[in-house]
Amino acid sequence: MYFIGIDRGLYLPVYPAFILQEFQARNEFLVGFEDDIKISDTHYFEQLQQSYIERLTKVRVHQPVFRARVLQAYETSCAICRLRHAELLDAAHIIPDGRPNGDPIVPNGLALCKIHHAAYDHNFIGIRPDGVIEVKDSLMGVSDGQMLLHGIQKIAGTQIYIPRARAAKPDTGRLEVRYEEFKKAG
Repeated sequence: MYFIGIDRGLYLPVYPAFILQEFQARNEFLVGFEDDIKISDTHYFEQLQQSYIERLTKVRVHQPVFRARVLQAYETSCAICRLRHAELLDAAHIIPDGRPNGDPIVPNGLALCKIHHAAYDHNFIGIRPDGVIEVKDSLMGVSDGQMLLHGIQKIAGTQIYIPRARAAKPDTGRLEVRYEEFKKAG
């Protein structure tokens, strides 16, 4: 692990990191990372020059179709706040992709704006099988600006928007499984 100094007492860990070479005379090391980034200049991160690497990534081929179907079912609006800008909406999985029952089908999806998607994925908010939204207790007493107040705290106890088409409604069994994960997360 390599710690990059951000501020006094604040570091960003980068990992995995590998010692590639030692320069004993200078008390320095050549450090490498999984993406072939090599650092031998101790001031590398202080200058923060723009640099890029190419990555080979696994792409979920089904994701564009899943997104289109979910956004259409939810009439291109967030199921929680009703934001209607497609560029700011995601097709969120109720049961995460790649897990049992994490199928890329509309009943396993929710159209969520990027804030609510992140909050849902990180268990800051949970959705009960009856569609009622719960907010993590530790967030309810916090004063952290307008977004937290209006975007998260005030949605507690409200109902998500449910698509009209019966086949597009969120699967209550999947919501139950995901809600139990939310409760266990604290």
